[in-house]
Amino acid sequence: MAHPKSRTSKTRKRKRRTHYKAEVQQINVCKVTGEAHLYHHAYYHEGDLYYKGQKIVEAKAGLVDL
Repeated sequence: MAHPKSRTSKTRKRKRRTHYKAEVQQINVCKVTGEAHLYHHAYYHEGDLYYKGQKIVEAKAGLVDL
């Protein structure tokens, strides 16, 4: 089985991991509803579910809570 020839120090380990960074999520504004949402994600607007500017699921009457 593979094993390291010498121990990896904390400093060396941390130097290697300096490139692992969290990226800022890209936010898009829908041209149809004007709602801000994440790219490639469905989102709710006034109880309706939208994806790529098209209404996927309509809200049932009386269940919309605004």
